Amino acid sequence: MNTVQRIDPDEAKTRLDSGEGYVYIDVRTEEEYRGGHIPSAVNIPFFVANPQGPGMLANPEFLSEVEGKFPQDSKLIVGCQRGGRSLKACQFLISRDYTNVVDMRGGYDGELDPAGNLTFPGWARRGLPTTKD
Repeated sequence: MNTVQRIDPDEAKTRLDSGEGYVYIDVRTEEEYRGGHIPSAVNIPFFVANPQGPGMLANPEFLSEVEGKFPQDSKLIVGCQRGGRSLKACQFLISRDYTNVVDMRGGYDGELDPAGNLTFPGWARRGLPTTKD
């Protein structure tokens, strides 16, 4: 599998503001997205609630939703809440021939250690712009 390029939230903001056509895909759930997100983000959840019970399942519509909005050469920055789901989503998109995909390390909130301590601040904790619209 190809290695995923990871960038920090500051670099993601620089790219989004560059006018070079970068798009941010937020792969969190719709509920997480509504709680606050990056302005102009496109919400396409990578995992969805399991209709059969607890837990999450891969979103069976993820690829078709991405393909319906973005050609394979689109400049995509992918992010989630803490960085785990977006890394998996990037690996998936690269395996489906997307050629310009980067993962935003730390996601919207930030990476935590096993004790719940912040180890790498995400977008919102860095004071970068957020919205709920």
